[in-house]
Amino acid sequence: MMKKWLVAILFGTVLTLAACGGDDGAEEPADNGDTATEEQNGDSETEGGTVDASAGEEVYAANCAGCHGADLSGGAGPELNQIGSKLSAEEIADIIQEGIGGMPAQKQVTGEDLDSLSNWLAEKQ
Repeated sequence: MMKKWLVAILFGTVLTLAACGGDDGAEEPADNGDTATEEQNGDSETEGGTVDASAGEEVYAANCAGCHGADLSGGAGPELNQIGSKLSAEEIADIIQEGIGGMPAQKQVTGEDLDSLSNWLAEKQ
């Protein structure tokens, strides 16, 4: 009985830590020089109000769903179903990067992923 309890606690801890970040960025794509050129030219997909909903949803699933629920309904973190009615995309991006309250900073979410995620969440009204 004690062994099952210990395994359950350890598994839950690992699951929580994995869901709330901890990515050291080891899977960043190789820089072939195109990214800097695109950013300098302003060719970002999210510029001009276009939001790639599937990209934002994928970033959410990989980084946020563990605490905020796969359906945005909350869990360890607050529900986000209507976060866009309270915060702008910029405010959401700041919270993702800096953390707030019990939410740690999610420094692994950057660039286009951060833009896609914050814009996608801002649409949740």
